Amino acid sequence: MKKLLVLAAGILQVPVIKKAREMGYYVIAADGNPEAVGLPLADKAIVANITDEEVMLRIAREEQVDGVIHPCSEVSMNVMGRINDELGLSGISRDTAIRATNKHLMRQAFEQGGAPSPKSFCSNDADEAWELFRKEFTGDAILKPSRNSGSRGVAKIAYPHPSSFSASLRKRPSAERPEGKGDTAKEEFVALFERAMNESRDRSVMIEQFIEGPEFSVEIIVWQGEAHVLTVTDKKTTEAPYFVELGHNQPSVFPKEMQERLKDAAVAGVKALGLDNCAAHAELKLMDGEPYLMEIGARLGGDFISTELTHLSTGVDMVAAAIDVALGIEPDLSPKEAPKGVCIRYFTPQPGRLTAINNQDLLNDSHVYDAEIYHQVGDMIPEVRSSLDRSGHVIVTAPTVQEAIKRADELIKKVVFETE
Repeated sequence: MKKLLVLAAGILQVPVIKKAREMGYYVIAADGNPEAVGLPLADKAIVANITDEEVMLRIAREEQVDGVIHPCSEVSMNVMGRINDELGLSGISRDTAIRATNKHLMRQAFEQGGAPSPKSFCSNDADEAWELFRKEFTGDAILKPSRNSGSRGVAKIAYPHPSSFSASLRKRPSAERPEGKGDTAKEEFVALFERAMNESRDRSVMIEQFIEGPEFSVEIIVWQGEAHVLTVTDKKTTEAPYFVELGHNQPSVFPKEMQERLKDAAVAGVKALGLDNCAAHAELKLMDGEPYLMEIGARLGGDFISTELTHLSTGVDMVAAAIDVALGIEPDLSPKEAPKGVCIRYFTPQPGRLTAINNQDLLNDSHVYDAEIYHQVGDMIPEVRSSLDRSGHVIVTAPTVQEAIKRADELIKKVVFETE
């Protein structure tokens, strides 16, 4: 019986733990939280710091694992790569893992590999970043942690046009504007820069060209260097400044020609990063019909995209495929169920104390594949600044994706969270 080590055992990793056991593999789940919900579901549970390379390498050796996977998360990707390197396992190397989790290194790889990507810079100093923004950009930009995921610390920053400055300074040349005196554009920039840096695991921040247009992800299984594209996901997000994801649907409703451009860009990014044996979740935007790679995760995508939506919309079990790839087994990418239209939407009520949730019974509809409310009456509902601030979700299936979207959007409106 092959042994699979799953790094992390939270709610996002539960489908992988369950699926691996269903496939007949021996599952060892490791998490630093002894209360992690996935630990009791594994054949063996280990409480350990999964970000410590030496600790996890020792455990992997002692357990004689045949493969390691870190699904829907990036905090321990370098650990996974180190284990693959030291034990000669299938999966990406430590160097590749670092490149795939550091947005600055990723941008460099995209540029060198000819993969379409926004203009960007990396900095750990707010003043330096501000000067780069003023001198190198001609439009709005995005600030984001160089190492993190889940929209944490991401914000749009408006280009500092003269109207951004106080009236007394507008007519003066930029070089003569005194720092910190009425320079509201810089103050806003510094505040958002520091927010992004506080969310960054390496204390550095990316300043990137803002790409105006719809967002997508492309779900991929990479086996022995060949990228197999499974589907294109349409994304729905909040408006500026935080761009938190509010939902997704598969298959895409966009024209096939646009989808093919997105797929080609995603595959180019996979090759540029040197991904060989892994799942991949590529995030892109379209501007003026041209694709731009935002980033690529060398892992299963979160938000139920890889674990639920992809098998519902394509019939292909992406989780099983990712598990087999981690164990060095050629994945089965043939459909195992009839494809459907599928849509997930997230509840994001007004901030305040939650006083009631009305019409929850509507979530028992036959088209609802899965639904969960994350809060209960009395909880404080936060402002939505990252994916951690959402209050629940509903996944809807239907014969067509258009019907699934319509039903999911109706449920989000009718299930009402009252706050005060």
